[in-house]
Amino acid sequence: MASFKSDFMRIVHERGMVHQCSDAARLDELLASGIRTAYIGFDCTADSLHIGHLMQIMLLRWWQKTGHKPIALMGGGTTKVGDPSGRDETRQLLTAEQIDANMASIKTSFANYLTFGSGPTDAVMANNADWLDTLLYIPLLRDVGRHFSVNRMLTMDSVKLRLERDQPLTFLEFNYMVLQSYDFVELYRRHKCIVQMGGSDQWGNIVMGADLGRRMESAELFALTSPLLATASGAKMGKSVGGAVWLNPARLTPYDFWQYWRNAEDADVGRFLKVFTDMPVGEIARLEALKGQEINEAKKILATEVTRLAHGAAAAEAAADTARRTFEEGARAEALPTIEVPRARLAAGIAAYELMHEAGLAESRTEARKLIKGGGGRLNDKPIAADSATVGEGDLDSSGTLKLSAGRKRHVLVRAV
Repeated sequence: MASFKSDFMRIVHERGMVHQCSDAARLDELLASGIRTAYIGFDCTADSLHIGHLMQIMLLRWWQKTGHKPIALMGGGTTKVGDPSGRDETRQLLTAEQIDANMASIKTSFANYLTFGSGPTDAVMANNADWLDTLLYIPLLRDVGRHFSVNRMLTMDSVKLRLERDQPLTFLEFNYMVLQSYDFVELYRRHKCIVQMGGSDQWGNIVMGADLGRRMESAELFALTSPLLATASGAKMGKSVGGAVWLNPARLTPYDFWQYWRNAEDADVGRFLKVFTDMPVGEIARLEALKGQEINEAKKILATEVTRLAHGAAAAEAAADTARRTFEEGARAEALPTIEVPRARLAAGIAAYELMHEAGLAESRTEARKLIKGGGGRLNDKPIAADSATVGEGDLDSSGTLKLSAGRKRHVLVRAV
């Protein structure tokens, strides 16, 4: 590994968070000689980010922790176009109201990771709608469009993928890389931002932005991307059996978030601790060297540390305590995810597979049936005998609740109302 002068470059390389960097030596030199500004863009296609975005947020966190100024750029403008990167089909267009609502919800995810304010290294949250919404078409074509070669644009992965698979690419989407590149120019003008970071699938777009800044402003700009992370078994980060692992607690409870990390594969523990926490690498090396049952203690630390950053210390400790009481003491912890069901429905009897699906323990009724047939469906900690079994009022405890489980690690309380 290269020897770096700046703390940021040393730390992110040491923790395996860098895939590519344009002129790493020059960027390292600039970071070692003063406060610099970097940004990462987040489009507002949903009302929450998920853990597929988490490495990007951690890059901004390390940027700030090492004495520099981070910008979290909200894609209020680019979301109206839709990023074609890595997609076979056109994204559904959202209304301005939907985008604004998503943006407001997403902003809350950054509170525990970054310190916002007006100081020299305080984070800034910007919205590219502030400049993209006011652009005029002919001036954009003359001032910005003339710097783009269509030949080069056709070689970009986001475009090439669609063309190779004979999938339509709208002219609207084709403009996305122009607008993303222009964001870099505007952030350089407004904040002297010299670095754009992002996932490795964004490399082409980021490099084009740096090139546009050189052409329009004679600016020295840099690109830095992180690797696209997968689990040791090859699964894409950001997904679980129940769907996306969201950062917004309204989408996914802190307890379920904690459980996702607790269930990490043994081979992923060290890597995840380096990327998704700011624990010292020496302590991480000790934890990832644990074997057998001891690795479970490292997984609990991983789960608690990642949840602490995402949801705060109190929520992380509550999730860890709930898990301990549920699994180690056999208690029915009230902090478990809970759904409410009319008592009259239970009195009539509900198919067990139906209730497991409603509780979010299976993505479909068919999957719930398979889970039960395979012995993975549990009612009040006992295996459900058959996929034709029903759940009734007699399964409630004295407080009017029952516990449904998918395997031994995912649980939901059902409360009669």
